[in-house]
Amino acid sequence: MTVRARTRLAALSRSRWFAVVTDLALVAAAVVDVAVLLPIWTPFEIAVAAVAVAGLLVRRRLPWVAFALVLPGLVVDAMTIAAPIALYSVAVRERRLPPVLVAGAVTYACFLLPDWQLPELDYLAPSLLYALLYAATPIALGALVRTRRDLSARVAELSAARAAERLRDEQDVLRRERTRLSREMHDVVSHQVSLIAVQAGALQVSSSDPAARTAAGVIRSLAVRTLDELRQMVGVLRADGAPTGGDKPQPTLDDLPRLVSDSGLPAELVTDTPADLAPPLQRAVYRTVQEGLTNARKHAPGAPVRVSVRTTTATIDVVVRNGAPTAPALALPSGGAGLRGLRERAELLSGRLDASPEPDGGYRLRVTLPRRGSNG
Repeated sequence: MTVRARTRLAALSRSRWFAVVTDLALVAAAVVDVAVLLPIWTPFEIAVAAVAVAGLLVRRRLPWVAFALVLPGLVVDAMTIAAPIALYSVAVRERRLPPVLVAGAVTYACFLLPDWQLPELDYLAPSLLYALLYAATPIALGALVRTRRDLSARVAELSAARAAERLRDEQDVLRRERTRLSREMHDVVSHQVSLIAVQAGALQVSSSDPAARTAAGVIRSLAVRTLDELRQMVGVLRADGAPTGGDKPQPTLDDLPRLVSDSGLPAELVTDTPADLAPPLQRAVYRTVQEGLTNARKHAPGAPVRVSVRTTTATIDVVVRNGAPTAPALALPSGGAGLRGLRERAELLSGRLDASPEPDGGYRLRVTLPRRGSNG
């Protein structure tokens, strides 16, 4: 469960508890109102008052039922607190004005009925005014609370709409940036890699040295494969990161021997990994070996490389270790993005990455991944 979901659940729980406490307090006030006059009431008035108090318990879900149960007690002058509470509940939940006005008029009339039974008419005017306040105040307060809730809901909707608009703007910016990157990758990188492939092909045909022809063939093969992967990356960027419809398969463990043999390094591959690992794990192993070979080729030319892929019942251990370089390192651009990408890939799979120099001048790259879900 996310932090936002837990916060929302806690707020909802607090709101429910507050509602329960409020209802119990209102029922207690109505009971006190009943208990004060209990000694002078008839059994009928006591029964009517009990029904009115019970009606308050359903005022949130059934406000009209609660209002109907309270009215008899108001008519016989046996309930004065429960009636405005029930009327307020109706005003809060009823959005149509005519029913609310009818409920107010009924409350007004029921409140006056006991006074009209009095022989002295001198109390009529004050009773009319008091009855008006008695009926109008709950309606006004209920309308005010309902309006506040509507405004709060509207503000929340506006905030959500604004957040969605900001997200769309961010996605538009990302889409434009992806388009720009795909265009630059296509116009610059693919052009230069194509030239490498063409030059390697020409060298393979024109050279009389068998070793040079073999090296040129490897260079041309790698350049063509790089172009294929680059086209896939461009397609992903242009599709906003969605999977493309290309039918080129992703690398698997079966591609490791070819990757090592085409590296141009004195590399040795030792593996006992089964072929039924989950595709994400196979891709992680392949990319780890690929990055290790690339780093060895750049930073330790001529050094022997040993690639080890071992599995246990719980983990997959990938180690790429190269010895000390026997020639000056190649002056190639490097920003450390490869290792960062491997570390992120390993963490996504709940694994870890270790990369460190060795005492003999070599370097070791190790990635350990959990094997769970390997058949998925």
